[in-house]
Amino acid sequence: MRVLSINCGSSTLKYATFDVESSDERQTARGTVERIGQAIPDHATAVHALLEDLERSGLLPDAVGHRVVHGGALHAAPVVVDDALLTELDGLAPFAPLHLPAEIRAIRAVADRWPNRRQVACFDTAFHRTLSDVAQRYAVPESVHAAGARRYGFHGLSYEYVVGSVGAQTLGRAVVAHLGSGASMAAIRDGKSVDTTMGFTPSGGLVMATRLGDVDPGLLLYLAQHGYDARALEQLVNQRAGLLGLSGTSADVRDLLARSDSDPRARLALDVFVWSARRWVGAMTASLGGIDTLVFTGGIGQHAPPVRADIARGLEYLGVHLDDERNRRGDAVVSPDGSPCVVRIVETDEERMVARHAARLSLEPGVQAG
Repeated sequence: MRVLSINCGSSTLKYATFDVESSDERQTARGTVERIGQAIPDHATAVHALLEDLERSGLLPDAVGHRVVHGGALHAAPVVVDDALLTELDGLAPFAPLHLPAEIRAIRAVADRWPNRRQVACFDTAFHRTLSDVAQRYAVPESVHAAGARRYGFHGLSYEYVVGSVGAQTLGRAVVAHLGSGASMAAIRDGKSVDTTMGFTPSGGLVMATRLGDVDPGLLLYLAQHGYDARALEQLVNQRAGLLGLSGTSADVRDLLARSDSDPRARLALDVFVWSARRWVGAMTASLGGIDTLVFTGGIGQHAPPVRADIARGLEYLGVHLDDERNRRGDAVVSPDGSPCVVRIVETDEERMVARHAARLSLEPGVQAG
């Protein structure tokens, strides 16, 4: 069967089509729509244009899968979309305001044009539903916890793909670093998440391209007391901080690496990013009680050898070592033979993971909607 995978970012739409057989997915098309909100009014417009292109090309899918960033505390697996699920997602939108509204608009745009196509929602939070009650819990009163204030974790489809690609037994106790414009890490044992850096929203944890990462909550209280309203805080936390805030010029690691020798603020941005990442590797390793595998994935993790090298430097006490030549080439394994910790690079594929789930739910008899 043919499946269309849609992956909405805050201002982008990634898509791919796959012909899915019982044990394999053959990619037939892939692309990205950028500058949504500028050159293109909104995600619904982008989706309609994509569907028109597919109709003209004759690549009509049998099912459509969506990466959905937040599934709340209830969803531990992908589900078929129905009206009740969309209502539930509307209620979750304040938890992920940069992503969920765009994803909901994309789902509704597909339903408007292709009302009889089955749609499947694949939740980034689902992979982390294996976190223990302790790992999910914030130190807040029960009434606040019951209202949904807990650690959810994100990038779950990427982590799930890595586990499926490498194998849970091969990974052992693994720290997987998904490093892109959004960045997080997960501590994975027996193929399951036991800890992760992002929490209530995709804004926490590591320093990211434009997102702040973890800070003393007192800092946000201080800013609120000195003129920052909710909108200004949201813009600071999600759009004006991170690598962009530190460098003052760019959120793109490629730009910062190119200028790092001549621009002190570019160098500072990279150093803070690496410092944050190295600390979180240590924290995830502590949650696992040791580390057998460190995996780099995501755009930065896959394509920035100097960043990988800088993160690994100082982690020798965990058995993390890099072979300089393997790292420069970007080999599948970049640690020396016989290293206590195997360091891998895995090219993640969230769209393929979405297609895999969408095909399975579309073919299984008796599958109920959300």
